[in-house]
Amino acid sequence: MRALVVGFLIVDLTSCATTSSHQFAESAGDWKMRSGQLLYRNQKTMLIGEVLIRYSRNGDFELTFSKGAGVTLLALRQDSSFAEIKGPLVRGGWSGQLEQAPQRLRGWLDLRDKLIRAQDRHAVRYAAGAETFLFRF
Repeated sequence: MRALVVGFLIVDLTSCATTSSHQFAESAGDWKMRSGQLLYRNQKTMLIGEVLIRYSRNGDFELTFSKGAGVTLLALRQDSSFAEIKGPLVRGGWSGQLEQAPQRLRGWLDLRDKLIRAQDRHAVRYAAGAETFLFRF
C-alpha cells in the first residue's frame, strides 16, 4: 500500500512540474497569418525551413518552424507574459513566465515583438547574440 501511495505522489508531483496551467488564446478568424521561409543561424547550426506565424491584436503569438513535410523543428506559443516553446531545435522545450526564460531561448522569445511590428515587411532580420533570424514572407 505504501508503495502505491508513493507512486501516486511521484506521478502527481512530476506532472505538476511539466504541465502548465496557463491558458493561451486560441487562434481565431481575426488573427493575422504569414508564411514564408526562415534562415536560422547560430555558432553551430544553419537551417532554412518553412515558417508560419499567427498573431492577434492583443499580442497573442504562434510560430511554427519546420523542415520538409511534417518535421517540426520548433513550435512557439506566447502572449505578453508567458511562453511555451518546444521541439528538437530547442532541446526539448520550456514553458513559463517570460522573465524566467533561459538565456538560450531569449532570441526566439524576442521574435514576437519584432515580427508583429514588422507585419507589412517582406523581409525581417533580427540578430540576438550569436543567433541570426532572417525571415522572407
